[in-house]
Amino acid sequence: MNVHDSEKMAGILKAGGYAEAANTEDADLIIFNTCSIRQKAEQKFRSELGRIKLLKSKNPLLKIAVAGCIAQQRGRDILKRSPHVDYVFGPQNIHKLSAMLTTNAMVCIEDNPEIQHTDLPAERKENIKAWVSIMYGCNNFCSYCIVPYTRGRERSRPSQNMYKEIHELAEKGFKEVTLLGQNVNSYNSDTNFPGLLRKIDTIKEVERIRFVTSHPRDLSDELILCIKELPKTCEHIHLPLQSGSGRILKLMNRGYTYEDYLEKVRKLKESIPHIAITTDLIAGFPSETDNDHSMTIKALRSIEFDGIFAFKFSPRQGTKAAEMEGSINEEIKSQRLNEILGLQDDITLRKNEALKGTLQEVLVEGASKKDKGKITGRTRTNKIVNFEGDESLIGKLVNVEIRMAMRHSLEGRLTSQS
Repeated sequence: MNVHDSEKMAGILKAGGYAEAANTEDADLIIFNTCSIRQKAEQKFRSELGRIKLLKSKNPLLKIAVAGCIAQQRGRDILKRSPHVDYVFGPQNIHKLSAMLTTNAMVCIEDNPEIQHTDLPAERKENIKAWVSIMYGCNNFCSYCIVPYTRGRERSRPSQNMYKEIHELAEKGFKEVTLLGQNVNSYNSDTNFPGLLRKIDTIKEVERIRFVTSHPRDLSDELILCIKELPKTCEHIHLPLQSGSGRILKLMNRGYTYEDYLEKVRKLKESIPHIAITTDLIAGFPSETDNDHSMTIKALRSIEFDGIFAFKFSPRQGTKAAEMEGSINEEIKSQRLNEILGLQDDITLRKNEALKGTLQEVLVEGASKKDKGKITGRTRTNKIVNFEGDESLIGKLVNVEIRMAMRHSLEGRLTSQS
């Protein structure tokens, strides 16, 4: 979502006559697009902002802007702590970027009730895959999450706006779109989310449709049917679990039990046997016991996700979890996280090895960064495949026989069927 926000800022600036600088030393304007979902991201931003201060002393005409969730959360406090910053604007006010630069308005962090009707240009660096926002904000208020406070309440874009945007992308040669929302399952405009998928599926030139993120509570049978039936909707879903402990899920205010989640997974696998399911997990949530952690480990073994994003709990000021008792020390958090990641590595490798000898449809994305002389792409289930082939295949769908499996990628051979 932040990547796509940056694309929108770049699109606005390009329309205003700006060109991207090769490096920070040559820039007239530097924008930090920030994330505040974890403390580590905020620390990185503070460190980099301090280093950029030296550039301002060398070039007094340099303008520095802070955007994103830290901007929304900290507001004018950023200007007080860092006087070398010129502008602060939150995720709901990207559309005001040009006006800020010309009027010297310093802070824009107010709520934008019309954000769903504001279509912005996006300067995309890729020309095969595109991010498309379908909604903004979040209504869930998970106890650990700052997003509803920084991105506002949930607002869905009209389906015709996305259809027009994706149709234009398809005409430019984009083959894959990923629909973005904090909870795409609760998209609700002139249609629901399955209705939106069915509408986009009719765009001829689009080869693949993906989406993130799905809240388990709102995963419907209708959406499962769409993944099964729609030829362009990929057989991959990111379904954040966060914990295998029902007690912790309740403290997290997730709105479902572990048994509810397991039932959704059962329906997905029963309807779409080859679907890939990935998830998010938090290690060391306040008051998490050894038994709670063992239930997460049990969930990993039972469900066998294709991949996970797992992190240590990071208290965020302004959330309920930040005020909860039972803080877990960092050493225990790290031990639990390492156990989660170690187990998942074994599961991912085993699931990837099961693909050896199979034929997979791959959308070729470009030259492989790790294997010189090879090209790379992804399967419909979002697995990375590297194989020998000509770069003229970039942007095309090809058939690849899987020959070798690693934890985070597959090696294959282009078949004559391609």
